[in-house]
Amino acid sequence: MHINRLNSLFQVLFLSSAAWGAAEEKPKAPEKPCTIHSPNTGLYFDLNAISVQLDKKDGKKSHADHQRDESWHVKGHDYGANFTINICAPVVENLTDVVGVDEKRWQNISAYYEMDGETYSIGQQSSSLLFRGRKLVLNYTDGSPCPPPSHGNKLFRRKIVDGDDDDEDKDKDGDKKGDDDNDKKKGDDKKKDPEDKVERRKSTIMSFLCDRDLVTPAATFSFVGSPDSCSYFFEVRTAAACGGVAASTDGGVGPAGIFGIIAGIAIAAYLIGGCAYQRTVMHQRGWRQCPNYGMWSGAASFVGVCITSIFSLLPFLRNHQTSRFQHNGGRGTSLTLPTSRLD
Repeated sequence: MHINRLNSLFQVLFLSSAAWGAAEEKPKAPEKPCTIHSPNTGLYFDLNAISVQLDKKDGKKSHADHQRDESWHVKGHDYGANFTINICAPVVENLTDVVGVDEKRWQNISAYYEMDGETYSIGQQSSSLLFRGRKLVLNYTDGSPCPPPSHGNKLFRRKIVDGDDDDEDKDKDGDKKGDDDNDKKKGDDKKKDPEDKVERRKSTIMSFLCDRDLVTPAATFSFVGSPDSCSYFFEVRTAAACGGVAASTDGGVGPAGIFGIIAGIAIAAYLIGGCAYQRTVMHQRGWRQCPNYGMWSGAASFVGVCITSIFSLLPFLRNHQTSRFQHNGGRGTSLTLPTSRLD
């Protein structure tokens, strides 16, 4: 009977804790701009540390000691132009006359280069990080229009007509039916492919690598290449790409709170388990059901005796000081307080 009561008690506690946990569960908060959690390792990545920001008050460049006052510059080497890039934010330089980009979007360009006196955008601002496998990647799109592809690399799509191959039927002239169709559709290959009507625009892909040794500057950029002058690939080494643990900003439980919860659970298990054992096995009742009742009772008695002894000394000290004052006839160098003051 006692065992059944004990099982019922544990079931009630378990169901209550499960219900409390479900009630306390909150929806996952969205990621901050330019931050991401790795789906593989769970590490938290924040690239705002290498993002050059403008002062929100007056729109001027920030001159804080820990921030740059200009965007990141990347050497193009054999490409023939150098690049200017910002991370998760528009470049801080003032741009004008950007090729193929509306004027209202000039202030949202995050990467560009200059060549032959012209300014070309290679991507609009984006703060959406993503993982491709274990690679941390940032992608900018919708830059200036791409140059037309070279004729040698262009491949035309041709429609395959059923029955064209190995067709033995001949027309009136003795030619194959397929040859007749080709004569009728002469010049069709000269028509522009429908996909050519879609204007391609320059884009940028940046891959971030962990480098804990970098302090000043906080990041180093390397231009990898651009096979078609339309897509540009960069490699960025920075300590911000090493990942870490996200700081709690929603009032969550900190390390001290976690320790307190563990300690509370341990104490609750000790009390509940000890009481259940004393009641069901040792058949104790009243306060004797408490675990280690003898030890706690002895400790409480010791503390009580100490307190009683301390308070019992106070009247002795008071009487000793009073008798000394009376013995000196109210005179002497020693200062004593009246009995009423001591009370």
